[in-house]
Amino acid sequence: MVAVIAAADQSVKMQLIRNHPELAGRAAIAGELTAESTSEQKGAGLDQCSPQELAELTELNRAYAERFGMPFIIAVSGLNRRNILDAVAARLHNSESAEQQEAMNQIYRIGLIRLNKLLG
Repeated sequence: MVAVIAAADQSVKMQLIRNHPELAGRAAIAGELTAESTSEQKGAGLDQCSPQELAELTELNRAYAERFGMPFIIAVSGLNRRNILDAVAARLHNSESAEQQEAMNQIYRIGLIRLNKLLG
């Protein structure tokens, strides 16, 4: 899977990135995420954000999307709300190319985690 995606042209990669749901965003609130995404976000406690945490995450997501033109992507398995908030804030300082590569790396990691879960 990684080899196929890595060999794709940049526009295909960016489409993949831009189609990723925002963490604790509109789709999560509306219950429109896949079962896997919902479970992963709940596991990280994103469904239990305090009003302050939700406001912080909403603002960080907005700033990130404004800066990079894509949603923030992170494999949330094993992370908690504070880890995620800190990661968004830290990654806002990356270059656009570094952040595009990091988004792809996170997508690969999400795929690996889900594949491992399926295979036991």
